[in-house]
Amino acid sequence: MSSGYADNVVPFNKDVAGLDVEAVPPHLREIGKIPSTLLYATEPFRGVADISLMQIARPLLKKAPNGDGHGVLVLPGLLASDRSTRPLRRFLRERNYYVRGWRLGRNIGPSEAIIAGLPQATSDLAERTGGRVSVIGWSLGGIYARHLAMKHPDLVRQVITLGSPFGVAYGHRTRADSTFERLRIIHARPRIVPDRSRIADELTVPSTALYSRMDGVVLWRACMGPSTDLHQNVEVRCSHLGFGFDPATIWCVADRLSRPVDAWERFSPNPVIRRLYRHID
Repeated sequence: MSSGYADNVVPFNKDVAGLDVEAVPPHLREIGKIPSTLLYATEPFRGVADISLMQIARPLLKKAPNGDGHGVLVLPGLLASDRSTRPLRRFLRERNYYVRGWRLGRNIGPSEAIIAGLPQATSDLAERTGGRVSVIGWSLGGIYARHLAMKHPDLVRQVITLGSPFGVAYGHRTRADSTFERLRIIHARPRIVPDRSRIADELTVPSTALYSRMDGVVLWRACMGPSTDLHQNVEVRCSHLGFGFDPATIWCVADRLSRPVDAWERFSPNPVIRRLYRHID
């Protein structure tokens, strides 16, 4: 019997994604199967464990870097709302950031209200705080965050994605695909919806992608981008539902946000904190 943490892959086929293989980042030239049934079935239980772990790790998290007060916009995943990101936002406020949720209700996918509301929310926060905004996106929220950075780099300071499958641009699938497809009837018209093929394009602002091989909803490979001077991938050990509560994820987010504007450096924690991570590229 295969391990619940393993992912099987099949060779990349340009007909699957409709793209030339040479245009696809090397690590995404294999189309991954969806996460194992074991990982998917245990997501709720492991998510609860991740929530409990956050409470246990509070003394450690109090030592995370403080911020400079700049604005931080936090975007929820598919079918989630601001309620899901409340613990993360509360922690970041304690670290001296001006944090807000997206205030657009439940994330039902790219509806016209969401597509119009996100740039406005980013602009409002930038105006209120007097500078560019860091955008944190969980799962589908991370895809929105990347799109915001592509369209409005003058408003976005950096992007941090939590288990966000931007590899779907190259044919990767997720356990949430069927739910997303059922919601298409209420999504915006095709000419308004962001171009899926550009989701994985390199950003012009710093970005950090956190991913987990224990993710039971999206395949970890699909949550990574090519490592560059402005992009880094960081592997943690949590469920998909646990990204907003996982101590390693939260510490990394705090560290990334604490970097001075226009002075981004790669995440390189001290040896003690480094043990929380499986891999840092």
